[in-house]
Amino acid sequence: MSRRRLDPAAQRRGQALASRLTQVRRASGRSAEAVARGAGISVETVRSIEKGRTSTPEFFTVAALATELELSLDELYVFVSESYCNDLSGPDNS
Repeated sequence: MSRRRLDPAAQRRGQALASRLTQVRRASGRSAEAVARGAGISVETVRSIEKGRTSTPEFFTVAALATELELSLDELYVFVSESYCNDLSGPDNS
């Protein structure tokens, strides 16, 4: 069974999520391996999310990563939402 193709909006939100998680992880000075181990998920999952191959990760995966990175889900939601809205109001979409 194949997965349904994501619409462009979902892809942009996934890119914003990937960007924020990667940014916070790098700022913490931790490797993907260390974060994965602390969050109790595979390093392949972390890399897949960060590279945008997994645009819609499971909620509990995101929650585990956010907790491990000391990032609130509220903050993460606001970042993704604002990034998505900024993309919509950017010069190509006005």
